Amino acid sequence: MSSIHELKPLFKALVMSRGLRSRRVLAGLGLVCVLPLSAQVMAQDVSIDIPAQPLPQALQAFGQQTNQQVIYNAGDMAGLKSTRVSGTMSPQAAIAELLKGTGVRYSVEGNTLMLVRGSAGEGLELGATTISAESVDATTEGSNSYTSNAVTLGKGTHTLKEIPQSITVMTRKQMDDQNLVSLKDAVNQTTGIVGLQGVGQGMILSSRGFQIDDWQYDGVPILRNNYSLGNWATQDLIFFDRLEIMRGAAGLLQGTGSPGGAVNLVRKRGQSAPTVTLTGKAGSWDHYGLQLDAGGPLNQAGNIRGRVVIDEDQSNSFVDYAWSKTHSLYGALDVDLSEDTTLGFAVSQSNGESRGNIRGLPRYADGSMPDVSRSTYTGARWNRSEIDVTTYYTDLEHRFNEDWAFKVGAVYMTEDNQAKNQRTQNGGVGLNPDGTGVQYADFVTDFQSTKSGLDMNLNGKFEALSMEQEVMLGGNFSQLETDDKFARTFNNSSSDTIFDLNNNRPDISYEGLINSPGGRGTLSKYDIRQKGVYGTWRVKPIDDLTLVLGSRVSWYDFSYKSKTETAANGITPNEPSTGTETGVVTPYGGIIYDLSREWAVYASYTDIFQPQTEHDTSGTVLKPIVGTNYEVGLKGELMDGRVNTSLAIFRYDHENRAIDDSSDPACVNSDCSSASGKVRSQGFDAEISGEVIDNLQLFAGYTFNTTKYLEDPDNEGSIYSTWTPKHMLRVWGNYQFTGDWKRVSTGLGFTTQSHTMVYDYDREIPGYTVWNARVGYQLTPEIALALNANNLFDKTYLTSAYNQLNGNNNFGDPRNLMFSVKYTPEF
Repeated sequence: MSSIHELKPLFKALVMSRGLRSRRVLAGLGLVCVLPLSAQVMAQDVSIDIPAQPLPQALQAFGQQTNQQVIYNAGDMAGLKSTRVSGTMSPQAAIAELLKGTGVRYSVEGNTLMLVRGSAGEGLELGATTISAESVDATTEGSNSYTSNAVTLGKGTHTLKEIPQSITVMTRKQMDDQNLVSLKDAVNQTTGIVGLQGVGQGMILSSRGFQIDDWQYDGVPILRNNYSLGNWATQDLIFFDRLEIMRGAAGLLQGTGSPGGAVNLVRKRGQSAPTVTLTGKAGSWDHYGLQLDAGGPLNQAGNIRGRVVIDEDQSNSFVDYAWSKTHSLYGALDVDLSEDTTLGFAVSQSNGESRGNIRGLPRYADGSMPDVSRSTYTGARWNRSEIDVTTYYTDLEHRFNEDWAFKVGAVYMTEDNQAKNQRTQNGGVGLNPDGTGVQYADFVTDFQSTKSGLDMNLNGKFEALSMEQEVMLGGNFSQLETDDKFARTFNNSSSDTIFDLNNNRPDISYEGLINSPGGRGTLSKYDIRQKGVYGTWRVKPIDDLTLVLGSRVSWYDFSYKSKTETAANGITPNEPSTGTETGVVTPYGGIIYDLSREWAVYASYTDIFQPQTEHDTSGTVLKPIVGTNYEVGLKGELMDGRVNTSLAIFRYDHENRAIDDSSDPACVNSDCSSASGKVRSQGFDAEISGEVIDNLQLFAGYTFNTTKYLEDPDNEGSIYSTWTPKHMLRVWGNYQFTGDWKRVSTGLGFTTQSHTMVYDYDREIPGYTVWNARVGYQLTPEIALALNANNLFDKTYLTSAYNQLNGNNNFGDPRNLMFSVKYTPEF
């Protein structure tokens, strides 16, 4: 029998002399006990769940779940299949079960597991495969972790420490544990992001006081939240492996857009081993759902892999008469055209129907809230919304060698949003003390849009002038085209009160509203196009220091055309709004210094620009808003990568913001503006995520953020973003018991935030703390049960939103429960 010392030189020789494929894996260790084990970590219990599958994929999952470096010969493992391993056990016991019947031998030294088939000298001619910390993989499915050391948000794949900005990754494990199924719910459980109820059926994402309207899909940015009326963008998470969030200006990645940050949704992929998961759920307010998630190789060679997700969800609401139904379908196909080239396709479709409580409740004239039940419905029984979204994804990645890779990705999305709804408001002056002053606003909307995006980039590493270097060159293009129309009327009530609303008013239609007294319609078309080229250069002048320099050049075209339709005047064209920006340069700079293997400090600077459509007294469109983002911070990658932590201090200033200039005599009958406003957002945030102690997965993020008008004739010194709390803390942990309780897991967490402000009145919306909990039980190796409880102590509170006197004041969900059963059969 060969000893560990005999095997180690053989593997090291292979590593030094052969080309390696490598990726980061976080996992727990277990091996066939034919050689002595030297690492004490092999005796520590960890939570492991690895389905039966081809052995290379099982070893990868094993490495991810035990945070070990795994080295093996790819040819040796070909054709072998692992057995299923599930439960809390020592890595030694896990690897013994995993390799049962394969004839594979192993040795261990420190954090490295080395595998060989047969005797130590056999099968060493084809080169080794290593799963190591030298390169990383961002996939979170199967990692059983609340953190990932890698992200793809910045093009290519980098560890969190290698990016000199604030980064959060919400993994598949955390989303499943917290039962987070929508993007709005997920961002409200992470650091520094606010998911707001918009004035439409959809949502607003906000970071550091600014909306994030461009969302990325597998790194391809498209404009998601641009409508002629309100906010209608929605997004399910069932199609995605993880959510990557960058806080701070992201102009290098996507050109124009929010200085608040970027959101990247990374989709699920075709799987290399057969896997099926069937999940059923039932909860409060008649909430029921059923989901099938299945995938695996579609041919014997395994170079064609598929994935399908089917989801049905329906629920009533704590609000009277409100309900929702969603039907979702996703299919993905990944094809290895060669050993170094992979082509991927996918399509997703979500069809949502609902009767929503659009814009919530109005306020009294003094800004206070009426004393009504949380179940108060302010709409009509004929309120209805249908939002159908179909998205096509494709990408191609070619790896020239271990150091150079090219990737191109494209996204094409169609959205069809139709709704009719009654909104209860108060005409903008507030309700009377007795609850009268109610105004019913009737709306019919029909929004059609297409969104497309293309991104391609080349990444490469090399050594020159005795320095490690990395370059990234790329370009992207996006376009939004809409065909929107809506009609509306406003109807005052002399008798109805906020305590006795009329939910049975006559049904409405577009034509009916146009022909009503005071009714009018708006027909509009957006055409927004953006393209740019970008690049970064990373260089290490000394071992512990990395400099990052980058720049982007952008071209932007904006067109908005609208017509007004009334019964008296028919259709009347309005003055179009257009804008063009050519060759706008966005610089980027960063510096990272490694204090140790675990800790690094960083600083970064970047610009961003936002085109404006307002015009000055001469009729010239204002120059873009220009913003500068500064950030310094500390990042830690602890416990061999099982825990990530960060602390960041940031400041963002933007200027040239449009302010009203209609007092100029040249603007008697026109709205004029001047580019002289200035706003500042600043603060700090801190985050920790991962397995902080054995079997405890934790996510905790705190943000302190202030926003202020620095220069503005009407608002100077006032809060800029009224919906951004000064203090936000989000915490969630899940503990997997061991020993006699090893089938049980429990989760507990809370979100807390300080007050926000009513947008059009100097009045506070109280802060709140909401607790959530979970209990899980592994009934059998194939069946898992879970019970989630949200708002555990039934806190009554108002959510952060575009809160106004005349509406958009919404109660948060009362206490509610969700029971789920997950069945994962063995193959």
